[in-house]
Amino acid sequence: MANPLDAEPVTTATQPAAKLETLEKKKAKRSPKAKAEPRPAARKNAPSAASEAKEAPAATVRAGRKTYSEKERAQMLALIQKSISGGDTHKSAVKQAGISEQTYYQWKKASPPAPVGDDLKDLVALEEENKRLKSLLAERLRKENAELKRKLGL
Repeated sequence: MANPLDAEPVTTATQPAAKLETLEKKKAKRSPKAKAEPRPAARKNAPSAASEAKEAPAATVRAGRKTYSEKERAQMLALIQKSISGGDTHKSAVKQAGISEQTYYQWKKASPPAPVGDDLKDLVALEEENKRLKSLLAERLRKENAELKRKLGL
């Protein structure tokens, strides 16, 4: 009969070897992408580990770069202008549109000048009417002044 004590060490000796092989396989299966993930820098006066855990996923998740068409850019620029004229701050209007301030300035510089709007046309029309009315008033005042001089005999 075989001694049961002799059989046990043989099975225990093969189990750790099997565990080592599976650990080595797990290490080999690790993708290089996992190693390349950025880690948040450690700070001297860092908050507790719980609050860092909350911030870390937001820092590592980053959306890909989005490219916008000329039409989308023009729409966003118009939206930002509308927000600013509505009373929002420049920074909040740009953030609301979902772009950075640098992107906003680059788009604004690259965009063609805005076409002459109705406001400008109205302003020009009002200035012309103002000139016409001023000349009409001046003509009436001249006539009235001449009539008064004639009545006084001057």
